[in-house]
Amino acid sequence: MNLRKLIAWKDLFSYRQKVALLVIGGTVVGLGLLFAYMLRMHTYIIGDDPAACVNCHIMSPYYATWSHSSHGRDATCNDCHVPHQNLFMKYLFKGKDGMKHVAYFVTHSEHQAINAEDASAQVIMDNCIRCHTQLNQEFVKTGRINYMMAKRGEGKACWDCHREVPHGGVNSLSSTPYAETQVPLPSSPVPEWLQRMVPSSKIR
Repeated sequence: MNLRKLIAWKDLFSYRQKVALLVIGGTVVGLGLLFAYMLRMHTYIIGDDPAACVNCHIMSPYYATWSHSSHGRDATCNDCHVPHQNLFMKYLFKGKDGMKHVAYFVTHSEHQAINAEDASAQVIMDNCIRCHTQLNQEFVKTGRINYMMAKRGEGKACWDCHREVPHGGVNSLSSTPYAETQVPLPSSPVPEWLQRMVPSSKIR
């Protein structure tokens, strides 16, 4: 029975159709891999290097202010901005958040001054409490309040008091005018021969 099904499936497409499907499938996979490479997706998903966050130039002020803060010595972007309950949650959140950032960037709908959405804010506050457990739970006892409680008015979020940590003063790109000269911006993934064919103003 299985052999008959296999033969029937084999005869379902003609030789030309199989070649066409193979070419289309290869093109889709190839373009997908090229898209991932152009976005430097591997640097964002695999590692914890903060320099991966400035693949997008709009993150330059946030990288610059972080690198000059006390957190710049002891914490990476992922220490604060992704969950740490387990590896599955960490990479699921990174994937979802990363694709959302890509969508904003590709459609030019990112805000000049970025504010954390609820899902991100909850992760950030959980990480504040995780790293400062003794301070939060023994000394000032704020660690028993999570972000959703703070949003309902049952307490304060960490940044209600510590607004300048660790991206102090970033309320617009103009507030950090030299940020792009202070961060390790990646080189363009566009090959030199293609850059010569296209005016430089059109390549970012």
